[in-house]
Amino acid sequence: MDGTKGGGEIYAVVGGVGGAGATRLSVEFAATLARDGRDVAVVDASFSTQGLAAFVPERIEPDVTRVLTEDRPLAEAETRLGLDLAGSVTVAPARTPFERLARAKTSECARRLAERLSAATERYDAVLVDVPPVGANQSVAAVTAADAVALVVPDAERGSDAVPRMCDRLADVDAAVDTVVANAAREDRVVEAADAVVPTGETEALSAAPAAVEPTEFAVAVASAVETLTGVDLDLPEPESSSMTDYLPG
Repeated sequence: MDGTKGGGEIYAVVGGVGGAGATRLSVEFAATLARDGRDVAVVDASFSTQGLAAFVPERIEPDVTRVLTEDRPLAEAETRLGLDLAGSVTVAPARTPFERLARAKTSECARRLAERLSAATERYDAVLVDVPPVGANQSVAAVTAADAVALVVPDAERGSDAVPRMCDRLADVDAAVDTVVANAAREDRVVEAADAVVPTGETEALSAAPAAVEPTEFAVAVASAVETLTGVDLDLPEPESSSMTDYLPG
């Protein structure tokens, strides 16, 4: 990522287990990059949970599954969030009945998803994909199309157990985990394999996201995770009391 619009990269944010917080962190990561002046898209590949729809209160038509099943441009499903940031955050959520959800998981639609993600990099500085635990065609398409993969797990025993299991699963589809993010971490960290650590914020509700739009302790940790995943140095203000070492694994 060079900071110029277009020619961006794709980052898959994969939940290692259900409820790991991948949807929220996808949006927090996007907002963090937007704070640094980048235009970012977040695309929903979690068709069953459809968490990104929470950020678009109005009617979503077409959603990302209709775009895929009817072979339409991804831009038709995009909504720009009204955030006062130097850059922008645009989301392409899923909001679909079960019948179309099933059709959107076919191999043909997975191929279209990979194509749409690649095309979106010409319009955005970064494209983030909200990916559920990998077990369906669209998830495989997202991780194999991605330039880098973040595996999000809760900082708990079930999160630690999920890391090797999900790394093996991605290896089975010729993909790899580039960054392990321990989410909702508390003082006693559990996931020893974590490359980045995000603490529990004041609230974990999707309705409160993105919270990483002000220089808070939480935002510092999210920015550190974004830098680890993307390899870029973000020029963001920090709270006076913060210490980046507080949020690094180890």
